[in-house]
Amino acid sequence: MRLLVLGGTVFLGRAVARLAQADGHDVTCLARGSSGGAVDGVRFVTGDRDRPDGLSAVDGETFDAVVDVTTRPSHARHAAAALAGRVGHYSFVSTCNVYPDDATPGQRADTAKLHDPAPPDVDNPRDGAMDMYGPCKVACENAIRDGIGAERAFICRAGLIVGPEDSSDRFPYWVARMRRGGEVLAPGSPDDLVQFVDVDDLAAWLLLAGGTGLAGAYDGMGLPMPRSRFLGELRAALAPEGTTLTWVDQEFLVEHDVRPWSGERAVPLWLPLPEYAGFMTRDTTRSVEAGLPARPIADTARRTAHWMEAFPQDVKAGGLAAGDEASVLREWHARSA
Repeated sequence: MRLLVLGGTVFLGRAVARLAQADGHDVTCLARGSSGGAVDGVRFVTGDRDRPDGLSAVDGETFDAVVDVTTRPSHARHAAAALAGRVGHYSFVSTCNVYPDDATPGQRADTAKLHDPAPPDVDNPRDGAMDMYGPCKVACENAIRDGIGAERAFICRAGLIVGPEDSSDRFPYWVARMRRGGEVLAPGSPDDLVQFVDVDDLAAWLLLAGGTGLAGAYDGMGLPMPRSRFLGELRAALAPEGTTLTWVDQEFLVEHDVRPWSGERAVPLWLPLPEYAGFMTRDTTRSVEAGLPARPIADTARRTAHWMEAFPQDVKAGGLAAGDEASVLREWHARSA
């Protein structure tokens, strides 16, 4: 394929460009180049998508497939207008944040309710008094479908993307924590579900979609799994012998100011129930049937660990510090006794 990646210098975009090049595709990445570097050997052209003519560097060119990760509705509108009639297939990477209902488990991309799209005067996910990330992505989805054509548009609503070059403190927290070993605080219940997707698996699916013409809206995340399996497989892949998991009730964590998801004093990938019971429990059977691969957790963990060792300056600090974790565990054991 002749592939145009709008971006291609950070995380998922780089993974798409790298994998496409390895598979023998003709790859062009268009970006400002301010957020990261292009993959070695991939054609890179400069474009500022904040400008209506931001894609002028590829004027007159045709592409078999496009991959776009923007969060700004104006970017999506400009791209759809500039590329209409010159692309065979358009993959837009959206987000599971387009769904307003975080409490209901088992929702599906083809039936779940969406946020209303961001109003025309909002073009940045942080505009206004509330986080407009989800509504901005809905507006982007609509712009791509309207401008390119629904029959050629693949709307991939990604969940938590993990793997090498992950600049968050979520999955990398657990990689670092398991490698340290000892007694590990495991949040909530072993049966609580978690859901994520490996960045290279998602990149491979986007390329498959472009090559096969997959269209419609799908969730880009693997099937949910029990947290006990997630942590158990990480431990088996990374932890020194003797590492143990201690499960701590979510009510106790809240009482002791242990915070969810990410950030300072947080236990990543944990969200309080029942208000977030649907956030990492989506029914992604359709996505798997449409070709979304899922590699073993151990593979993702080891590749992420290797990247963290090679580029420690790019690893974001966050999560529950070792001393805070030990303190919470001491109080948990004292209470249990």
